[in-house]
Amino acid sequence: MAKKTILTADRPTGKLHIGHYLGSLKNRVALQNSGDYNTFIMIADVQAMTDNARNPEKIRNSLIEVALDYLAVGIDPAKSTILVQSQIPALNELTMYFLDLVTVSRLERNPTVKSEIQQKAFGQSIPAGFLVYPVSETADITAFKADTVPVGDDQEPMMEQAREIVRTFNTTYNTDVLVEPQGYFPPKGQGRLPGLDGNAKMSKSLNNAIYLSDSADELRQKVMSMYTDPGHIHVSDPGKVEGNMVFTYLDIFDPDQAHVAELKAEYQAGGLGDVKIKRYLNEVLENEFGPIRARREEFAKDIPAVYEMLKQGSIKANEVAEQTLQEVRNAIGLNYFN
Repeated sequence: MAKKTILTADRPTGKLHIGHYLGSLKNRVALQNSGDYNTFIMIADVQAMTDNARNPEKIRNSLIEVALDYLAVGIDPAKSTILVQSQIPALNELTMYFLDLVTVSRLERNPTVKSEIQQKAFGQSIPAGFLVYPVSETADITAFKADTVPVGDDQEPMMEQAREIVRTFNTTYNTDVLVEPQGYFPPKGQGRLPGLDGNAKMSKSLNNAIYLSDSADELRQKVMSMYTDPGHIHVSDPGKVEGNMVFTYLDIFDPDQAHVAELKAEYQAGGLGDVKIKRYLNEVLENEFGPIRARREEFAKDIPAVYEMLKQGSIKANEVAEQTLQEVRNAIGLNYFN
């Protein structure tokens, strides 16, 4: 049976946080290690430029940070092709062809794009590159003929638009060159990790994230600052576990769920203080992320080797994308001199 092909991507606008780990990185490692997939993992620096064009240094600096995060969580360049988007010229040409098959109004209706435009407060000054993000993403996916794309739940509209573009292309040019992608979603309840402050989304811009690269001290400080139950003033006060980020995180990260249930009962009855429960959560998170931090520190000792890994992955990926581009040109009828 032929292997399926996976394409995943992250924008290099900073280090990755544990929400990324929960929502996609764990899935990627598991799929990579299954041996059932050809895996391409992209650092999407061109897409990151769409709203950071005037600050390219931020992208350059973040590139290596994301690569270190990948290696630290267990993404293996011997099993997965890790590439840099800007080093694959075919993606730009594919994007241009796909732009002719989608309308501006359809792009403006994409719920994911609408949400991100609102979040970034562009107003009427939306960068054109940002608006056409779904088209660029479709080029990324189809260049490697990826049929499986691990994404968060909020990315399904992007997957649907990619499928629309693929169907339109194949129908318009009477071909089956492009493959329709399907989203591969995290287990129920693990699609998005709330922020430390109780906000529904963990993000750098909201300053409510724990990063994979955080030191043990930084992790502890952030855990101790987490939002709990504002009405739980004294240890003896009955506390609420709903909306309490400490228990939300324990529900997700603590393998001993029987013990979590006991802690919830004690907290709700009164007799369990926030400091004690936060210290316990810190132990749980340290057990999960301490080894990742240690591996990251080891890889960071040889940055030239990390760049070489990215270079070799990009060379390999470029060969695949260029082959797809030639097939697309043939389908359209643009390979005049062949």
